[in-house]
Amino acid sequence: MDIATLRATHPDHWAQACAIRLLTLDAVAAANSGHSGMPMGMADVATVLFGRHLSFDATAPDWPNRDRFILSAGHGSMLLYSLLYLTGHADMTLDQVKNFRQWGAITAGHPEYGHAKGIETTTGPLGQGIANAVGFAMAEESLRAHWGAKVVDHYTWVIAGDGCLMEGVSQEAIGLAGKQKLSRLIVLWDNNGITIDGKVSIADVTDQMARFAASGWDVFECDGHDPADIDRALAAAKASPGPALVACKTHIALGSSAQDTSKGHGALTDARLIADTRAAYGVNWGPFEIPAEVKAAWEAVGLRGRGTREAWDARFAALPEGKRAEFNRILSGAAPAKLARIIRDLKKSASETAPKVATRRASELVLEAVNPVMTETFGGSADLTGSNNTRTPDLGVFEPGNRKGRYMYYGIREHGMAAAMNGLALHGGIRPYGGTFMCFTDYARPAMRLSALMGIPVVYVMTHDSIGLGEDGPTHQPVEHLAISRATPNTWVFRPADLVETAEAWELALTSKSTPSVLALSRQNLPTVRKTHVKENMVARGGYVLAEADGKRQAILMATGSEVEIALKARDLLQADGIGTRVVSMPCWELFEEQDQAWRKKVLPAGPVRVAIEAGIRFGWDRWLFGEGGKREKSGFVGMHGFGASAPADRLYKEFGITAEATAAKVRALLG
Repeated sequence: MDIATLRATHPDHWAQACAIRLLTLDAVAAANSGHSGMPMGMADVATVLFGRHLSFDATAPDWPNRDRFILSAGHGSMLLYSLLYLTGHADMTLDQVKNFRQWGAITAGHPEYGHAKGIETTTGPLGQGIANAVGFAMAEESLRAHWGAKVVDHYTWVIAGDGCLMEGVSQEAIGLAGKQKLSRLIVLWDNNGITIDGKVSIADVTDQMARFAASGWDVFECDGHDPADIDRALAAAKASPGPALVACKTHIALGSSAQDTSKGHGALTDARLIADTRAAYGVNWGPFEIPAEVKAAWEAVGLRGRGTREAWDARFAALPEGKRAEFNRILSGAAPAKLARIIRDLKKSASETAPKVATRRASELVLEAVNPVMTETFGGSADLTGSNNTRTPDLGVFEPGNRKGRYMYYGIREHGMAAAMNGLALHGGIRPYGGTFMCFTDYARPAMRLSALMGIPVVYVMTHDSIGLGEDGPTHQPVEHLAISRATPNTWVFRPADLVETAEAWELALTSKSTPSVLALSRQNLPTVRKTHVKENMVARGGYVLAEADGKRQAILMATGSEVEIALKARDLLQADGIGTRVVSMPCWELFEEQDQAWRKKVLPAGPVRVAIEAGIRFGWDRWLFGEGGKREKSGFVGMHGFGASAPADRLYKEFGITAEATAAKVRALLG
């Protein structure tokens, strides 16, 4: 539908959609940066979605049963900010819109979770939003099965662009959604045929509608500038039995001289262009000026769902007090009161029985104790369930015929799994964890980074954490991956040495409110090194003294995970020579760094030589070797200096010199 016809036949809709378009033009011009074209092109679709279909109440933006709206095409952030301001969200003021992309404003260049109510997830890296949305829809299905439709019953809506659909993670996501028949998931595709470099056709020939249909989706299309046609397609999508794609044929930068061009994708800041576009729209509003009647119409949209929300409040209030308290607990992210006792009992038993198990098996033992009590956990694996040890017998499999299942077979989709887990966590009421090999954090990295950026406590169970995995060789042996994970801000990287440390790491991961965790776990069996039970969670200290020196302390050995055993054996060799040696276990550098100076100095006092042992690269260890009172000339590292090889684990450790004997020799050399 062309502008003249749209203005003539749908004048009220046109005015509301123009409010989005002009706020976008004005904000991008004021910032002298941004992306104007997508909000201008999708304004009609967004106006119909918010005005007729999206269930929300702008006065209660945290209402648990609201529909979720995800702007996967996050570069078009002014679409979302305009909608939040126009519908009356209290924190999205006109001043915030005017300060688009400025320091301290909640209107960041791309939507950032936590900056404003109504921003359900951080988007901008293309494909992440649509992949997060799969997790949101899974969470809705799971919670509806557990709590009933009177408590949980809503849709997840996504606006995605050509860029989102070109990213490989989109196929992982839509494949998962199609397999799972996520009927409450609806993707609105901004089908404008334009990317930054030019027409989509210069880089892609994919028939997107056929691709979605082949992946198990119901597919619809509409004229993205015809309100009646948009309404028809959205209604059909809601009624469809599977996840739905609505291909909305639109014009990027509608009505401007940049319409249908790659220029229209970016920042339209030229004053003449903006004036001409205003004229094409038939409005004479000044910059950031929205007529009172248009703002009032939008605010009525923001209140349209109040009755539905109040009815939900009444139903929820009628639930037994215990059910209400439990629902509120899982939404808040608080752990059940029993968790601390379960972990404490498991630690005590492990210290007494001293099992020799791989830490991946230790993780499974923790989950077997925790999952029956912490019913909000939701596990999974990227086709490595038997290797990651992530499924416990009580969970049941999440699938179309069993929405009460709490275990997901993600298939070989590490990136899709990680992004879906972000959505599960963001929805609320779910504690997701998922596994793959540590080496394949490479595939999951973009979503893991966003877990940290958003501050959501997703748990990444990464097994086969070193050359200790053996014969699969260097393609599967992670040597740099600990360093990569540790380099990511707001991420806890746990590398436990035994069942006791693994239990403590899980306790921290499951009680975190704002930090994701990476559990780096061994394939090979490891002895229990914590044989004396203490109630305190020592992993929460990050690093601590595991074995003290006998006699004068001359050396400190620092190690993580499977190399703690080596450190203890090296200590025995050194002590036999009269060299007093302390062993420090450092399962979580990030938490050790957070300790006060007194604790760090107590664990790593100045004076003794220091040697770190870890079957990974040295990167990062120098902070602890010759920082914190250490000296460069009195420090050494035993570990990897390149990639691994294919051989049994014991032979690899010997060939790469990661042994107790090599460690003891390093200490002797440093002592002179």
